[in-house]
Amino acid sequence: MAGPVVAAAAASKKRKSSKDPGNSASKRRVVAESHSDNAMAKVLELEEQISQSRKYYNNIVTLLSMLNAEDSGKQPDLTVAVSLCRVFSRLIAGGHMTNTDRTVENERIIVAWLKERCREYQKALVAILRESDPSSQVTALTLAMRLVNERATHLPGDDIEVWTSGFFKNIVEAVVEAKDGEVLRSEFIQKFAKPYEDVQFYTFVQTSEYASTRQAPETLDTLIAFLSACDSVPGPEHEFKNFYSKASKNYKKILSVNAHKKRAQDAWLAVLRNNLSQSQRKSMLRIMVHSIEPWFSRPELLMDFLTDSYNVGGATSLLALSGLFYLIQEKNLDYPQFYHKLYSLLDADLLHSKHRSRFFRLLNTFLASTHLPASLVASFIKRLSRLALNAPPTAIVAIVPFIYNLFKSHPTCTFMLHRVAPVNADGMDDPFDPDESDPTRTGAIDSCLWEIESLQSHYHPNVAAICRIISEQFTKQMYILEDFLDHTYQGMVQAELGTEAKPLKRIPVVEYQIPKRIFTDRLLDEDGGVDTAPGSLLRGLWDFS
Repeated sequence: MAGPVVAAAAASKKRKSSKDPGNSASKRRVVAESHSDNAMAKVLELEEQISQSRKYYNNIVTLLSMLNAEDSGKQPDLTVAVSLCRVFSRLIAGGHMTNTDRTVENERIIVAWLKERCREYQKALVAILRESDPSSQVTALTLAMRLVNERATHLPGDDIEVWTSGFFKNIVEAVVEAKDGEVLRSEFIQKFAKPYEDVQFYTFVQTSEYASTRQAPETLDTLIAFLSACDSVPGPEHEFKNFYSKASKNYKKILSVNAHKKRAQDAWLAVLRNNLSQSQRKSMLRIMVHSIEPWFSRPELLMDFLTDSYNVGGATSLLALSGLFYLIQEKNLDYPQFYHKLYSLLDADLLHSKHRSRFFRLLNTFLASTHLPASLVASFIKRLSRLALNAPPTAIVAIVPFIYNLFKSHPTCTFMLHRVAPVNADGMDDPFDPDESDPTRTGAIDSCLWEIESLQSHYHPNVAAICRIISEQFTKQMYILEDFLDHTYQGMVQAELGTEAKPLKRIPVVEYQIPKRIFTDRLLDEDGGVDTAPGSLLRGLWDFS
């Protein structure tokens, strides 16, 4: 009789405890932790047995099955992944995955079997890199790179293959194509590609091969980020010492500065020749001189990209100027139409562009040579003066000092200052031809600067004042152009309204009586109808006209 009573009491107690959510959650947590501890202990036991004897090699299959559970790429068991990395690292370092001339047939079968299991593990790591969460991706990257190091160090004949066409190639492709892989890509760049010269070398190799086929814009962004991060160009006397794999120091090409630069050059060329978007082209042009051209032992290979960009027009042409001029000046490359194209870029849109300051800095460099023909320099002076008529005040205050400096550098052009514009019955007869594309044939040298003289009556007092320097004696040697390039409307307004603003010499005249109606004096006439008599403001306008 006691048995049923005890059972009933136990059942009642069980029902009461199930109603306690806190107690239930605590129990589930304890059970989960216990299960996790048991699973980890099981993994460690399997790993330990593998290291003890060959008869436990089948444990590798068990561990792979645990790693390759459902959706291993998305929800991997990292404990198993780490354990397998240790297993294969020990097997590789111990020579258990290497055949020799004296290896018997049974041993060869075992080695082949182990290599096949290692390939399965590598595929699992690549799947984690592509599909898993960022934390798991970073862990998988560390394990994969360790395995690359072990294979390159201890497997004869595998030291190059694992980098060029083997496992490392799969790693780079997975990192580039990884889902939500921003953290993974940053980890690869900061922990492997930048610090280690051999990883950087083979990253160039893989990027060159990967970008040789047409890629999506998002993929190209990643490749550009890879190459841009590797910006430490080795000098002629550079010694390569920092290697991820010790075996790399035995490979002569990695120790060669020319070979290193050649791989980087090929990688950049593959990206430049790919399906670049307009924004990507602009970003490449911004880093061209400092990050791309130093890698090129044959910079003339960049000529096609730069000239194509230069011919696009607009902001893209402005950004291509610097790289193209570098090739002309430093590498003696011939581009006879350079100043023709430069002259064509001077249009009204330029003076309203956000790249205006950058363009003036470059233009100041391009026209600095005193050996340029006076007719060419005069054309630039005249065209800028003509554009200044419709330019914003912030652009005019940069144009006038720039013209002043050109006159000081090219005194032959100063005849334009003293010449009076001929006027006939049809108006002004200016010999300058604004439609001529050749800057040496515009006739600007025979013209004058009536445009700047007109701007001396500009509505903005600062603009009018700075335009008067053209009519005064040229006592100043040169103006520092940087002082005028970054003026903005906001800055000019703050200068007028700020604490250092000059007091007004006279109060401006304004309308002090504001009329209630514009067209009539009254809303209704004396008879209650609509008033049709013109108002005083309208009558004044008629009288004035």
